[in-house]
Amino acid sequence: MSKFIEHQNWRYATKKFDATKKISNEDLNTIKEAIRLSSSSYGLQPYKVIIVENPELRAKIQPAAWGQSQIVEASHLIIFANETEVKDENIDNFVNNISVTRNIPLEALSGYSAFMKSKLVTLSDEDKAIWTAKQTYLALGNLLNVAAELKIDVTPMEGFVPEQVNEILGLEKLGLNTSLIATLGYRHEADDTQHYKKVRKSEEELFITL
Repeated sequence: MSKFIEHQNWRYATKKFDATKKISNEDLNTIKEAIRLSSSSYGLQPYKVIIVENPELRAKIQPAAWGQSQIVEASHLIIFANETEVKDENIDNFVNNISVTRNIPLEALSGYSAFMKSKLVTLSDEDKAIWTAKQTYLALGNLLNVAAELKIDVTPMEGFVPEQVNEILGLEKLGLNTSLIATLGYRHEADDTQHYKKVRKSEEELFITL
């Protein structure tokens, strides 16, 4: 952890990537595992993480992402797509996974299962979509942190038209919606943004101790 703050100061939202530099399979697997291990409410992880490697698809996505060059220049493009529904079967599958992983009888988890269903399945469609989309931001946090440790640049993006990205990738038929986009790679030496001082609120302005 001694280098964590140093790495956080190093990272920034990269504006221009070096298209000639690619992330190694080893580092990509580390990033994927960090995302997989991310926290989420109840542990449900109600989303899919889509790694778009196909250059033709990325070229189609670029106009839907306000024409941002990072979409096609970065080594990798990751899309966080939240599940738009939370059904009984989603929770049943999760509880079954708990049972197998921890060697706990399903009957012992029935109360927890019923509690989750009472809180989530009963939500309105809008509230379900909002809740699942929020979970993707937790996964993005892990992505940003592990990438900084690996000295890999990331640009998190909310600047895109979800409906257009959904259509390009055929996500609606899968019950998914594009929540976040992140481009990964290595900063280009011509990206002047890397030399800017980081602008954040002061400790006094940001924190309240009660």
